Amino acid sequence: MAINWFKYSSPASFYSLAGKMTPLFSITAFALFVAGLYIGFFVAPTDFQQSEAYRIIFIHVPAAWMSMFLYLIMASWAAIGLAFNTRLSSMIATAIAPTGAMFTFLALWTGALWGKPMWGTWWVWDARLTSELILLFLYIGFMALQAAIDDPRRADKAGAVIALVGVVNIPIIYFSVKWWNTLHQGATVSLTQSPKMAATMLTSMLIMGLACWMYSIAVVLMRTRTIILERERHTMWVSELQGTA
Repeated sequence: MAINWFKYSSPASFYSLAGKMTPLFSITAFALFVAGLYIGFFVAPTDFQQSEAYRIIFIHVPAAWMSMFLYLIMASWAAIGLAFNTRLSSMIATAIAPTGAMFTFLALWTGALWGKPMWGTWWVWDARLTSELILLFLYIGFMALQAAIDDPRRADKAGAVIALVGVVNIPIIYFSVKWWNTLHQGATVSLTQSPKMAATMLTSMLIMGLACWMYSIAVVLMRTRTIILERERHTMWVSELQGTA
């Protein structure tokens, strides 16, 4: 039987669907995090150059991936909301921003922990580090701008503009190690080249990346449900839902 996915474009229908999907993604994320961290910290071999300090990459790299991916997804939903004036699209974009900011901060923080023993310093104004810091400011700017505007629809449109402008920073982050002479090492995992690490290392990193995806989906679904209740509180279905709660 075909599923009419268009019906879930309404906040009321999506609210119900998100409530059913959140536990599944939450449990999956927890299981993957446990497996990924165990393989990365207890099974993967010690790196012959970086010793045990390299294990921070099993958190740092997936966090860096998610910081960029979530921004692109956030900007895409914001663009859909701006172009088609769809309420749910803008709500999802708003829900993604805090999680994206969290992963960006985590990438910067773990990068500093990794950089201290490798480079001898916590921070350098390296092209990739600087562009990643700019990404954090873009997330914060998106959230701050929306919070500063009382009208949700105007806030969504203003946030969409800053999100779309900031998309140009994503390829700068990704290609910075190729375009400029930077301290940051090149990509360890590439779609066009064979892996530059042991199989167990790669397995842990990919599992952690998938765990971050599952976590992000679960958190965004929960946050979207909260935003829906806040913005739709004057509608009949929310009143009925709160009356039966």
